[in-house]
Amino acid sequence: MSENLNKVTFLEKVFNYEKSKDWKFAGELPTVIDFWAPWCGPCRIVGPVLDELSNEYKGKVNFYKVNTEEEQELASVFGIQSIPSLLFVPKDRQPMMAVGALPKDTLKGIIDKELLSLPVAEEHEHHHHHEHGDQCQH
Repeated sequence: MSENLNKVTFLEKVFNYEKSKDWKFAGELPTVIDFWAPWCGPCRIVGPVLDELSNEYKGKVNFYKVNTEEEQELASVFGIQSIPSLLFVPKDRQPMMAVGALPKDTLKGIIDKELLSLPVAEEHEHHHHHEHGDQCQH
């Protein structure tokens, strides 16, 4: 299951932006963070998919959720305009943001390639990061 983060747990597990202006990842494992809100339809599609992925990548990738209604400060720190927005956090590189309800295969492709640096099958190439799924304006 994806774990819900609030500001306190976010600062501890992901990034303490109050201490550091530059991105400094606090986690042990590559991480996916789902910025969502209860009223957003597409978010309800992504949630269960991420829960499935969190089981498939157990011990390799952490999955977190941030409810942007409750955690408006976190949403504004990351400039979240539309939701769902997914932040992909590699262990030692800059994070990347993907917006919208992306299909499971696309998410797996991004996780394998960007977070785990696995060789990814060529046919996924055209999916790249510019793919936008359904989204809600925040």
